[in-house]
Amino acid sequence: MALECMLKSGVLLCLMTLGFSFTVLHNTSSKYTPVVESMEQGKLQEEKYMPSHVHPNLYFDLTEVKQLTKKAGSTHGHIFRIIQNAVNTMLENPTLYLPPMSHEDFGKKWNEIYGNNLPPLALYCLLKPEDSAASQFLIKYMDRMSEYPDWMVSTAPHDEVPMAHSLTGFATAYDFIYTYLDTQRRVRYLKKIRAVTEELCELSKHRGWGRQFLQNHQTTNILAILTGAIVTGVHKDPESMIWKQIAVNYMEKTMFLLNHIVDGSLDEGVAYGSYTAKSITQYVFLALRHFDIDNRRNNWLRAHFMFYYATVLPGFQRTVGIADSNYNWFYGPESQLVFLDAFVLRNGSGNWLAQQIRKHRPKDGPMVASVAQGWATLHTELIWYDAELSPKPPLHFGKANMHVFSNWGVVTYGAGLPYAQDNTFVSFKSGKLGGRAVYDIVHAKPYSWVEGWSNFNPGHEHPDQNSFTFAPNGQVFVAEALYGPKYSYLNNVLVFAPSPTSHCNKPWEGQLGECSKWLRWGEKEEGDSSGEVISASSHEDTLFVSGEAVSAYSSAMKLKSVYRALVLLNSQTLMVLDHVEKQEQSPVTSFSAFFHNLDIDLRYVPHISLDRYSGTLMDVWDAHYKMFWLDSQGASPVPRIQEVEQVAEFKKRWTQFINVTFSMDTSVSRVVYLMHGPFVKVSDCRFIDNGKNGVRVSVTLNGTETTVSIATNYKDIGARHSYLGFAGFAKAESKHRIIRFGQGIQTLPSQEKRESTFDIRFVFSIITVWILCFAFVFSSFKRKFNISFSKIIRLILISVLFFWVLELLVMSHSCGEVLCGVTWQDLSVSDEVVTRTTIPDHTPDPLPFIVMTSLPGSGAEILQHLFDNSSDFVYLRIPSPYLHVPETNFVLDSLVDACEWSRADAQSRKFLAVQGWFHSMMHSIRMHLQNIQLYKSNLEAGSKVSSAQGSSKKSRKLLMEPRATMRRRPADQDVEYIKGLRQHLVTYPNACPVLNFRSGSWSLKLPFIHEVIGRSLRSVQVVRDPRAWIYLMLYNSNPSLYSRINIKKHLLNIVNQSSMEAGQGCTRFDPAFQPLRRISGQPDASPMLLLAHLWLAYTSASLRASMDLPPHTYLRVKFEDVVLFPEETAGMIHEFLGIPIAPAAINQLTFAASTNLYHLAYEGDISPAKINMWRENMASDEIKLIEDICWPVMETLGYQRHAVMHH
Repeated sequence: MALECMLKSGVLLCLMTLGFSFTVLHNTSSKYTPVVESMEQGKLQEEKYMPSHVHPNLYFDLTEVKQLTKKAGSTHGHIFRIIQNAVNTMLENPTLYLPPMSHEDFGKKWNEIYGNNLPPLALYCLLKPEDSAASQFLIKYMDRMSEYPDWMVSTAPHDEVPMAHSLTGFATAYDFIYTYLDTQRRVRYLKKIRAVTEELCELSKHRGWGRQFLQNHQTTNILAILTGAIVTGVHKDPESMIWKQIAVNYMEKTMFLLNHIVDGSLDEGVAYGSYTAKSITQYVFLALRHFDIDNRRNNWLRAHFMFYYATVLPGFQRTVGIADSNYNWFYGPESQLVFLDAFVLRNGSGNWLAQQIRKHRPKDGPMVASVAQGWATLHTELIWYDAELSPKPPLHFGKANMHVFSNWGVVTYGAGLPYAQDNTFVSFKSGKLGGRAVYDIVHAKPYSWVEGWSNFNPGHEHPDQNSFTFAPNGQVFVAEALYGPKYSYLNNVLVFAPSPTSHCNKPWEGQLGECSKWLRWGEKEEGDSSGEVISASSHEDTLFVSGEAVSAYSSAMKLKSVYRALVLLNSQTLMVLDHVEKQEQSPVTSFSAFFHNLDIDLRYVPHISLDRYSGTLMDVWDAHYKMFWLDSQGASPVPRIQEVEQVAEFKKRWTQFINVTFSMDTSVSRVVYLMHGPFVKVSDCRFIDNGKNGVRVSVTLNGTETTVSIATNYKDIGARHSYLGFAGFAKAESKHRIIRFGQGIQTLPSQEKRESTFDIRFVFSIITVWILCFAFVFSSFKRKFNISFSKIIRLILISVLFFWVLELLVMSHSCGEVLCGVTWQDLSVSDEVVTRTTIPDHTPDPLPFIVMTSLPGSGAEILQHLFDNSSDFVYLRIPSPYLHVPETNFVLDSLVDACEWSRADAQSRKFLAVQGWFHSMMHSIRMHLQNIQLYKSNLEAGSKVSSAQGSSKKSRKLLMEPRATMRRRPADQDVEYIKGLRQHLVTYPNACPVLNFRSGSWSLKLPFIHEVIGRSLRSVQVVRDPRAWIYLMLYNSNPSLYSRINIKKHLLNIVNQSSMEAGQGCTRFDPAFQPLRRISGQPDASPMLLLAHLWLAYTSASLRASMDLPPHTYLRVKFEDVVLFPEETAGMIHEFLGIPIAPAAINQLTFAASTNLYHLAYEGDISPAKINMWRENMASDEIKLIEDICWPVMETLGYQRHAVMHH
């Protein structure tokens, strides 16, 4: 979609240029004078070029004003009242809000306030013209601004942002109230707009913002140029066409780059992100309205709602403070949210969140919106608000959820909730400079117009990889230091000493790019700075997230790993582990950790926990929030609690921070920090294991011991599996449950109930014994009391029976069961219990051996992005020039065959060469690849392979290779592929193999493969809608794929297989192919008919073969789900494999599935909009034919009939 919009903008550019050329020719031939000159020639010319009907035009026209006025008094009244209050405030404080009479006073301070407040003031005057005081105030406002010689800030002569704010606001206000202006003011104001637009456009050629994308300066200034161009353009200003061309070209490149950012984030953080998004949403609207350029399906826009929802702390007042931030948003975000709802989401969530934010807006204190920015987006909020979209919270609102920003490198937990006890917020940041998409574009250079870091500006980012925040019960305990100079100690990260490359605070050095007002990113090592979120998973009220930040530190310090893991044990308690590993020659001997607090009324004070651990305490109205720390040797250094005031946003900001320093006497150092709220009592915390592959920490909370195990050798999946008992990164064990993060929760039988049962039984047993003893003693005196022996026996039996029944009743009440140890089925299970992942108590499964099968053309190749660039997997394409299954007496068809291989075939030792090949792959994929002989050329390789396989065998082409690779490829491409796999396995020797069989033949042989591989097999089959698959084969290319791969020849092979004898290799011909066999013999059978029966036969046979597999070894995935729901589908696949999914894998798959930038072989680019092209391009009778043939299986797979007839 972004590419289409760029092409459309290119066409627009050409049309504008052509129109400009004709205008110039016309002006030259007829002695036509430019518009501004004509304005100066008298009233006649002024009236000619100042018609009354051309404005408003920017966001709406004259015919819509009446409707907008009606909405302002009804459905939009809640927004209009805020605008009215803002105008009243301006009128009551003219010295603050009215531009000063003196230009010197106007220019001596940052003056964006004057441009920002003009549009809502002008819109109010348009919708309520009877308010003469407001109208007079507006005229005086605009008169003063039009009289200034320029709109620059004298103390920032090279920063045009204030000028851009003034231009946008002035031009927008001019458009709104044009009809109420006299001709003289129309001319004077327009002349000013034109002059500033021209100046700003010229400056774009020389300033950094003219080439730096995805940064607030660029979008603000370019939007100002576009606004000025649109406003002047209706007055037939010839240069306005060029200004539009320049602005649209800039912004469409911005939208194209934003399409790469699939998580909706912006690297500058929430505050500056709202600033940039203000301009982007306005551009999207203006481009659609004026140029018919539609960006509403942009990936970034579709995900941008979460940038606001998943970053707001409980209470809807404060946001994550990552990068240069204040406490929440600079601009909006109500306007951006109602825009997203009206034009992108259409589900009420944007309106709901805007409503919550406005409802909870602070009335005083540091979180109040700035007077310069608080009203700047009210006009667009009113214009865009769609009252038909009833406010509706997002799905799962009310429950703490984890959200992963896979591009930004940020994880949040507990966002978007009311302020309440147990509504806890946690955030974690470990990302690449500029965000993953920008970082990759800079380093890969895929676009000629992007030269590297010179085209971006991450200066507002912080040295903050592996930083975190913690707000138990919504009370911020550990915060970010917000906007300020770029020092590592102003972030919750580690710094090291001594460092030979320290730029400031010697001998200490923090992360790359620190020590200045803006983050330094231009130098080589700084430009390579990055962190990585390794794992993130959440179960009920617990969270695990970890990150690696070693690449964010100078290589001169010779660090091997700076790994931080966060474990939220409950809503009150956060455990943080720092694992630092250095090389043998590292000069580093110490590191310091920092934790920040911004609340001057709630200071950290020193505190000793458990009588031995140093820590701090924050007293919040007698509720004590505490933290303490210890290293693996039990040491707990005394901290320094420091304060600093830093310059930020034209003011000073106070922060208090804890500085605790640890020595690094060995190559590996580990420190645990425990932080908790007032509703938890910690009675013990200690290391119980400090091994090579991980650590175990015991912590006792409210009398219950929990053992937290964290694998620090996280890149080795084998080491993790061995240390934790599964392939995850951490687990927490108590007597009640075991949490395997990334896999699920295993509940354990309650020990307390059994203990209480034992005590009760013991008491009743004692009573019974005493009764019996008393009876025997009493019986010895029976003659003295003349009591018969039978009466005594009856009395004893009745007493024993009574106490036994009483014991039984008490036991049933205390155990929740009639008899302890006998479980009765509970039919009224709560939803929470049903949805909980319960792990059976059994021996851990081995690491998976993964096999992917599909019918060629089903798009299974897209799942490569789920496994590539991962230490956990090695992805193999089968067949490829050096990787192929050995030939047997049965030749596998490259498309599909109808021969089943069963368990019995494997047990009877058939196809031994194939079995040996699988065993080789399973036992040592690394050795298997090392044993492959690489040849100097493909010709040599082909001849060697052919001779090895026998002269009667013909080499087969790879069916689904891209067209370019169907020709003979360079030998080094295939060789480098194998070398790359070998190197990957040298680095990650325990990586799990993922074999993607690109021939559909293997789906029918999965029982055979399972018998050979055993319990480690995990089979993933990708299926696709037959209508889409047939459309791909017949209509997606010219000549058709059906012709190019000669489908008829493959069908003939299937027919021939049905007559084969068992000894020829086809032990069983699947009966699902019998109808296809009959139809393929008909001379008039259409390609569509043949393909429909082929899909039906293959899919039916595959489903039947899968029934012979244990359920936990087989997963069926729909290609449509991969494209439409990549994150959810990726999570489902990894859950099936038993391996937690990495945020990087989520990003890779989402990018491939949704950006139009990933190409499947023969199919072209993939996106949600393109997977259903058959709906638009196939005739209704063709669709019906396919559905009639394939419907039983389609229904089984969950596909729906095509309800709308094609015209």
